[in-house]
Amino acid sequence: CQQSAISLKIESKKCRNAGSRRQIAYNNFMKKIIAVVFLLIAIVGGYFAFKFLNKYKLGNVEKEGYILVPTGANFEQVLDSISPFLKNKESFREVALQKKLDQKIKSGRYKIESGADNSQLVNMIKAGNQTPNSFRIGDFGTVYQMIGRVSRKTEADSLAFVNSFNKIAQEKGLNNAEDLKNYFFSDTYEFYWTVKPEDFFKKFEKDYQEFWTAEREAKLKNLGITKNQVYALASIVYKESGGKTDEQKTIAGLYLNRFRKGMKLQSDPTVIYAINKEDNFKSDIKRVLYKHLSVQSPYNTYKNAGIPPGPICIVDKSSIDAVLNAENHHYIFMCADPKRMGYHKFTDNDAEHAKNAKEYQDWLNSRQIK
Repeated sequence: CQQSAISLKIESKKCRNAGSRRQIAYNNFMKKIIAVVFLLIAIVGGYFAFKFLNKYKLGNVEKEGYILVPTGANFEQVLDSISPFLKNKESFREVALQKKLDQKIKSGRYKIESGADNSQLVNMIKAGNQTPNSFRIGDFGTVYQMIGRVSRKTEADSLAFVNSFNKIAQEKGLNNAEDLKNYFFSDTYEFYWTVKPEDFFKKFEKDYQEFWTAEREAKLKNLGITKNQVYALASIVYKESGGKTDEQKTIAGLYLNRFRKGMKLQSDPTVIYAINKEDNFKSDIKRVLYKHLSVQSPYNTYKNAGIPPGPICIVDKSSIDAVLNAENHHYIFMCADPKRMGYHKFTDNDAEHAKNAKEYQDWLNSRQIK
């Protein structure tokens, strides 16, 4: 009986051990199953996370550049414009439609920057976050020349600018856009591609009003000439100085001396302007010859005494200030100095001026400048 009891205990122990092994095996199996499940979840989650990131957060720009979105553009036009800059056109399309870009497109000039993702690109266009254009307003002979250059960088064409400026001029009691020349200053400015012509002008009108301070108005009054005459003289000063500021006050004083003495101003740039005005600025005159001096024009200061009826170009602020603060001296003659290109020799003596003029003419002839 004792042996049977011992045998039963041994058998029982074997059963318990076998059960434990089965439990351990089961537990290990379940752990593997759970591990596999978690791995699958991680893989699936990673896949969808990658898709999400790839669609919304990872950069989708192949190359940098700018796109132009015209007023009234539809979604397909935007897509066509931006596609050349993208790595994946379809992911952009999907995000754009999900974010309802097709319902809220703002016109403008947009910079496509390296590293930008689809969401950033869509949000930029929806918000109208344009990149401005840089405009150089040079010493254009006419407002129409300026319009032609400006309209290359704006959505509005040159005709829209001309029509708008003509209307503004008439509202101010002037004839046409050309009469607005005094409102513009030669300098570099920034405007958006979508700028309206009237808003473009308002910027310069505000600048004009801020420039003409009470102090400058007082200096104008002391000169005893009109504001338009100041602009006309400033345009001559600008052209004669080549835009260099260090001689401008001296040149301004010289022309004021000639004007006050009743002498003809005899400025070569006015002759060039008179000729250009007649042939719509197609001439390229590098040297004023005697045959040019006979051109019939109120702007020809070799034929007409006094200050021209208006400026011969758009001027910069320093040229106007040079006239308002003209140097007080006795010079009435000036001649280009061949030994210091861009600068002049000044004198109040006829004989000395004749000598300076011959030296300069000989220099031109030696280089066959016609």
